[in-house]
Amino acid sequence: MNKLGKGQRDKLQQFIMITGASEKVALQVLKESDWHLEGAFDIFYTQPQLQAETDSNTDSNTNSRQLEELYNTYKDPDVDMILVDGISLLCNDLQVDPQDIVMLVVSWHMKAATMCEFSKEEFVEGLEPLGIDSLDKFREKIPFMRSELKDEQKFREVYNFAFDWAKEKGQKSLALDTAIGMWQLVFAEKQWPYVEHWCQFLPARHNKAISRDTWSQLLEFATAVDPSLSNYDAEGAWPYLIDEFVEYLKENGAIQKG
Repeated sequence: MNKLGKGQRDKLQQFIMITGASEKVALQVLKESDWHLEGAFDIFYTQPQLQAETDSNTDSNTNSRQLEELYNTYKDPDVDMILVDGISLLCNDLQVDPQDIVMLVVSWHMKAATMCEFSKEEFVEGLEPLGIDSLDKFREKIPFMRSELKDEQKFREVYNFAFDWAKEKGQKSLALDTAIGMWQLVFAEKQWPYVEHWCQFLPARHNKAISRDTWSQLLEFATAVDPSLSNYDAEGAWPYLIDEFVEYLKENGAIQKG
């Protein structure tokens, strides 16, 4: 690093902090991108072997006892789980809004079964591979977890995870108001231009719980169909609800040009 300029050293440190990459990997991708950070992120997240090398360098000596102590800091006094109050306190200590999408990514890493609940097993087994064994390390990993949403495959995994995570226990479908809230959260990150139209369309034309098929197919629609809907195939295998939504957009003159 001694031969690097100040600006390059700053970018190197920033890249390492956000991705968790080794200095060797960080230097490699920054040089490949001509020291453009966004280009370096693109290279890193589209080459699994670089991420695998990063994962192999994760500190294998994470102290699970310290992690359990961290869990106990936020555990409910009456139940062996972290519940709403504990998660609110954790978010406050992490300096993260509880409604921030990064908390969905945190839950995805933990494979949390239910929204607003972390078991000890989920907490420890989810955070240990990330090298987290203290609040400071947890806070340092937040930018990395947020950046994971830039990876198309990870975004898809987080999106699909959200369906089971957000639905009520014992239910096969997702309550409409919950689904709308989740769509507004995840598509704010994806920047799908029709998210608000979709969230207005559902209560007016559907007003029923959302099936897993509709949940997963909407991401396919938002990803595959361009904003002008020029490549939308009305004879395709879209759920009837999406076909109705396209008609709704046409009726309201909401389709974006070009």
